[in-house]
Amino acid sequence: MAWDETGKIWMDGKFVEWKDANTHVLSHVIHYGSSVFEGIRCYENNGKPAIFKLKQHVKRLFESAKIYKMEIPYSQKDIEEAIKETISINKLKECYIRPVSYRGYGSLGVNPTSSPVNTAISVWGWGSYLGEEALEKGVDVGVSSWRRMAPNTLPSMSKSGANYMNAQLAKLEAIENNYDECIMLDTEGFIGEGSGENIFLIKDDVIYTPSLSSAILKGITRDSIMELITTFDYELREEKLPREMLYLADELFFTGTAAEVSPIRSVDGIQIGNGKRGHITEEIQSKFFSIVEGKTEDTFNWLTYLE
Repeated sequence: MAWDETGKIWMDGKFVEWKDANTHVLSHVIHYGSSVFEGIRCYENNGKPAIFKLKQHVKRLFESAKIYKMEIPYSQKDIEEAIKETISINKLKECYIRPVSYRGYGSLGVNPTSSPVNTAISVWGWGSYLGEEALEKGVDVGVSSWRRMAPNTLPSMSKSGANYMNAQLAKLEAIENNYDECIMLDTEGFIGEGSGENIFLIKDDVIYTPSLSSAILKGITRDSIMELITTFDYELREEKLPREMLYLADELFFTGTAAEVSPIRSVDGIQIGNGKRGHITEEIQSKFFSIVEGKTEDTFNWLTYLE
């Protein structure tokens, strides 16, 4: 990823130069991981920027903060408008958007209540997370030895910075084993998710995805794909899935803001289906991109357009 450091970043109601968007080394977040964040895509849609599920992402940011008793000193509407302004001031038609709220510089110690809650919004150009080729040919993944968080430890429904230390361990292991990505299991050994993606599995024309009880993030792209599947003549099941279903699947794919809809061609060196993107995955992927890029009408009201 190459940063364009000529742009501006929104920090607590003001735009600052990219290189001046700093926080103090004694900020609570640096020492205790006390942050919540979102990843949002803005697509160029018929020449205009179109933000994918803006309201849903901002709502989840506030819900993540609520779990950690972080009072964001702005309304959801304030953050939505700030995101739009940040895209506009940076003159971008398509970009990745990263709003983050965090415990800032106040005091140290596990008790976070003396530290202020700061919020920043950054935008930048970012292509396919797993590579453009991955969207067509798929990726090779391995099942990680690192498990997802156990229930009642770290809340998996909060998109918090601390949770991604767990994901980092799995991602690093995958890279060391020459995989593009990993799949993490829950503490019972059922399929969870990737290091930053939800997963869908297709077997005998039935589409499966792990339930929230498998310590997964309630992905917004995941929800959108589930919504999209209802327009096809396929059965969708949300349930606990044993690991071996990965190897027996006809097709597998990841979903996520960064990953979008990315096929999986092998797991632990075992070929999935024909070893490339399957026809159902391609149908879903094609319809998804057709909507977000403005080639098909947005009947789901996924997009927020900027003039």
